[in-house]
Amino acid sequence: MWLIAEYSPGTLFSLKPAWATSSGGKSLLLPTPFAVKMALLDVACRTLGVTLAEPYWPAIRGLRIAFHGPEQIVVTNTFTKILKPRRGDPEPGGADAGPFQKTIGFREYVFFSGAIRLAFEVHGGTMDETLASWLWHVNYLGKRGGLIQLTAPPARSEALPEGFLLLDRSAQEIMALDGIMQALDDVGPEVSFAQVNIFTDAPLRLGKDRLIQHIVAPYRLSRSSRGYSLYERIVPTSAF
Repeated sequence: MWLIAEYSPGTLFSLKPAWATSSGGKSLLLPTPFAVKMALLDVACRTLGVTLAEPYWPAIRGLRIAFHGPEQIVVTNTFTKILKPRRGDPEPGGADAGPFQKTIGFREYVFFSGAIRLAFEVHGGTMDETLASWLWHVNYLGKRGGLIQLTAPPARSEALPEGFLLLDRSAQEIMALDGIMQALDDVGPEVSFAQVNIFTDAPLRLGKDRLIQHIVAPYRLSRSSRGYSLYERIVPTSAF
């Protein structure tokens, strides 16, 4: 059985790949399993408190997630001025004096032309009701500025509806050649609560604890220019 929640984007979405640097801001087209699970863990900590939220982490970590995007996605391409910690000692009294230095960074911001839907595989029990209650409080994906709002109470479905993309590498044994490859990150099966708790020093190692899986998103590049790229949804095939 699947628990499905539909959200309306309130702002532009942006989520850099896990290995990206602060200067390179190319965004993924989809939220990653890691981002969705961190959003749920954030809700659990805010509504229950950290102590009571910790026992729920194994259930959140093991969630199987699917995504259904809008018919069109527009990505804006822009350069922006950013501040970064200074390296070296500037000349006293100079224009660049201070703890930060000015630089240029490339950024992409994603506009979803309609609602997005998230589906979670559930197996019955009290965790299903808890998850449904958390979905009311999820208000961002990716960066904290990527605000979303639930548009209707979460609904249940016996089977995953057509058009949903499983964010699971094992689900895509056949990859369509006309889709867009996306490298999405997820938590490993043994990752502890301490490793995802930003207030601890437990390491979360990319490639070992934070796993990368390649997914083919059912979109194709339709139009592009210097300032934007337009992606359109592909007619569903058996590969999706």
